[in-house]
Amino acid sequence: MAEHYLITGATGYVGSMFIKELYNTDAEITAIVRDREKAVRMLGEGTDLLIGDITDKRFMDSITGSFDYILHFAAVTKSAEMVEHPVETLNGIVTGTGNILEIAGRSDVKSMVYISSMEVYGDLDCSDGHRAKEEEMGYIDPFNVRSCYPMGKRMAEHLCFLYHKQYGVPVKIARLAQTFGKGILPGENRIFAQFAQSVIEKKDLVLHTRGLSYGNYCGISDVLRALKLVLLRGKDGEAYNIVNEDNTMRICDMAEMVAHDIAEDEIKAVFDIDGENRGYASDTSLMMSGEKMRRLGFEAEISLKDMYVEMIEYLKDRRKSHVR
Repeated sequence: MAEHYLITGATGYVGSMFIKELYNTDAEITAIVRDREKAVRMLGEGTDLLIGDITDKRFMDSITGSFDYILHFAAVTKSAEMVEHPVETLNGIVTGTGNILEIAGRSDVKSMVYISSMEVYGDLDCSDGHRAKEEEMGYIDPFNVRSCYPMGKRMAEHLCFLYHKQYGVPVKIARLAQTFGKGILPGENRIFAQFAQSVIEKKDLVLHTRGLSYGNYCGISDVLRALKLVLLRGKDGEAYNIVNEDNTMRICDMAEMVAHDIAEDEIKAVFDIDGENRGYASDTSLMMSGEKMRRLGFEAEISLKDMYVEMIEYLKDRRKSHVR
């Protein structure tokens, strides 16, 4: 009998790529989406769509049936949107996660994975070179508007832990490093996508900060493999970092790598620091540990350079297909 998956965030990058991986199996897939046309355009006809908002309790309570696995990807990813709509951002994370956990409990699922973020670590000092393990936590300023996202994610993780402890929900937490590669979505505007577009257009890489924050990265294919491992082998009520440790570097160093190794010095990294509040997170020295995932049998394989090559080739192919 086919296993039944319930997935949120199905029109986001990682969620949509996970669903496309499931198309290669005999899995039955149900996705909660807000925009049917967008979902059909991205996913085709292979997914049963439930149209609604995960923060709408009446809608969520109407979802019945049995699910074997749940993956909860849904969340805001654009910093500008977080700053402009902080209340909705936090509410969507916390209330939405609580509603999904309710479904997991009454569906008696085999396993659920909540997709969290490296931002839950907050201001955690790794300047001494140590790698942050899952039990470590840093400071998050509650009086910073941009904190709506990391504080919401931290609270959602706590909800997952409580639902496991009180109700026995078999939920695991996956803290994703920044993820990109093939299949990147139109409209993606985070720094890695800006760098890729600059390479394609042969324009200098523009940084609006000093680029001193450390970035933690993992290729999309590696992330999809890791999520399956967490779903099937992870320990209930626990968190797992999904990261390629070899890909950790400062943003300014990544810019130099892209300009030199990817663009072959046809472009350069330049700084345009105007003081405008663009919603960027504060500088961080966070370097995530991948040790716990290695104990599950996961080894990341895709280098940061290869992630860029994959992404740029995909973007070029997409441009060509739109020109025809």
